[in-house]
Amino acid sequence: MKTLPRTVDETLAMLTAADYVADRPIATVLHLALRMGRPLFLEGEAGVGKTEIAKVVARALGRRLIRLQCYEGLDVSAAVYEWNYAGQMMAIRLAEASGEPDRARMESDVFSPRHLIRRPILQALEPDPSGPAVLLVDELDRADEAFEAFLLEVLSDFQVTIPELGTIRAEEPPIVIVTSNRTREIHDALKRRCLYHWVDYPDASRELAILKARRPDAPARLSAEIVAFVQAIRRQDLFKAPGVAETLDWATALVELDAVALDPAIVTDTLGVLLKYQDDIQRIQGSLAQSLIDDARRSAASGKRQGTGRA
Repeated sequence: MKTLPRTVDETLAMLTAADYVADRPIATVLHLALRMGRPLFLEGEAGVGKTEIAKVVARALGRRLIRLQCYEGLDVSAAVYEWNYAGQMMAIRLAEASGEPDRARMESDVFSPRHLIRRPILQALEPDPSGPAVLLVDELDRADEAFEAFLLEVLSDFQVTIPELGTIRAEEPPIVIVTSNRTREIHDALKRRCLYHWVDYPDASRELAILKARRPDAPARLSAEIVAFVQAIRRQDLFKAPGVAETLDWATALVELDAVALDPAIVTDTLGVLLKYQDDIQRIQGSLAQSLIDDARRSAASGKRQGTGRA
């Protein structure tokens, strides 16, 4: 079992080694969450890399990643456990056929762990040879407030209570990362049980580093222009600004089209990779797109000259 990083620098190095280009604040709060055994609550716009942090931590530490994708109507039976009703009915029929007179024994057998279907949260509380699992509770803001209330016991005591079996507590607390896109506010009671960090869009230098790490096949000029263009788009009045995930997708698309630099035709044809709403696409197309491309070219060229000067 791999040991946890001992310092913030080691945590930053762990993320970097897994091609996650993090800044020091996120490395610091992640380090504290790991060392203190506290859940980490990550909030921010969609596509800024919140979910990826959990994946990277699991991969870097060699732990099992257990993902609970939240949605409206999510309940205990889908998130924690449910009983195998078919198996229970079969056990009852077999007991009746064999003339089992002891009802208490029959009930004990029916509600035994072998008839329990373990869902993500219960799986995360179980011991594992590789060490405590990484539990990702993804997009909690999509779930109902009632499910939030249930999570309080899990996040504070790392345990769940099953009426028929009692309380099941983790021998070692799992690493818990909760994400939210802030489509609604999460209750303070849940936030108090976690360390909190707002994951913002990266600045140009960090986004370029992310692009180089994840899409090393992209030409240097194209990568610089993509980042400058995306950074400029985020300053526009859009319904949904593109996240880092869209930047990477766009870079992949442009490489597939053998682009070496941005031009109006290719930008217009591929805006649907970067933007997900037609109103946003229409706003950017045309003269604004040309203006943003020209600015991106100048910004990329300026960055290249500055880099050469420092060398």
